[in-house]
Amino acid sequence: MAKVLKTKEFLEMGKSIPIIDVRTPAEFKEGHIPGAFNIPIFTNEERVLVGTKYKRESKDAAVLLGLELVGSKLTSFVNAAMEYAVQKEIMVHCWRGGMRSGSMAWLFETAGCKVYVLEGGYKAYRRYIRQQFTEKSELLVLGGMTGSGKTAVLHEMKKLGAQILDLEGIAHHKGSVFGSLGQLEQPSNENFENLLANVWLDLDPNQAIWIEDESKSIGSVWINDALFRRMRQSDVIQIQVPKSERIKRLVKEYACFDAEVLAQMILKIGKRLGGQNVTLATESLVKGDYATAANISLNYYDKAYKHGLSKREGQTIHYLELDKDDPKENAKKVIAYYNSLKK
Repeated sequence: MAKVLKTKEFLEMGKSIPIIDVRTPAEFKEGHIPGAFNIPIFTNEERVLVGTKYKRESKDAAVLLGLELVGSKLTSFVNAAMEYAVQKEIMVHCWRGGMRSGSMAWLFETAGCKVYVLEGGYKAYRRYIRQQFTEKSELLVLGGMTGSGKTAVLHEMKKLGAQILDLEGIAHHKGSVFGSLGQLEQPSNENFENLLANVWLDLDPNQAIWIEDESKSIGSVWINDALFRRMRQSDVIQIQVPKSERIKRLVKEYACFDAEVLAQMILKIGKRLGGQNVTLATESLVKGDYATAANISLNYYDKAYKHGLSKREGQTIHYLELDKDDPKENAKKVIAYYNSLKK
């Protein structure tokens, strides 16, 4: 008989034993446990048919239809499971830990596998990870205006032993209107949260966790309420890098993209820049003068960032002036500054 596990133990064992999600492809695409494999017991269309049968007729009628639909697919399910299983061990879940996971667990056991089932299914997993975002200890926010190299600094801090949660890296977006350029497709909002939790759960609660200052949305995804609330309650180390250095960074990051593409991005913030600035910025791009276009864009982003900081209440902001955009050296200075604040 399959062993039923609570979420924490299921995820821990899932690091070494493959997790099989038996929900439909559509459910899996919308959100799944990172690293899980999808062996759907029903196609998207079949699930609709079974659900309709359940509502209009009865549970028994729905079960019979389900058996009819999957009967010819049992061998393919077993073959797929055997490809994933490690030493004939496998983990299974569905939405609520009900009939779908129970049926597949029985099938895989019959085929000779040792099976573990997630109690409460994916729904319990989602509830569990959201709770975890409220329970870690010290959270520290690394702030700084656009072009300060915050993400690069965070990764250098990680090399020095600091714990980080890279929101932009997981979101596949750099936060600004230009943030999607050169990035992979963004995950669904649900998968973004799942991926964040995957990192979060491995962090040591007894050490500080560093995170980049962000608005609630990063491109098309949103930071969950629990984490965002903590971000707005945590101390901010605000690095201040000269504008000239920030312009150099933006030119380095974005001059590789077609001028016409960049011009289209500038038009998205055109109302805030003003018509004259939009014209100047786009003309500069055509001429290959990316520094001028970056400078104009920063006028908007700097103003918006300062306004956002001024509206925060009850959040301590520490300012750290830095001479250059040197992530490696700046990482050392941020850590040293933080340590000095603790004394």
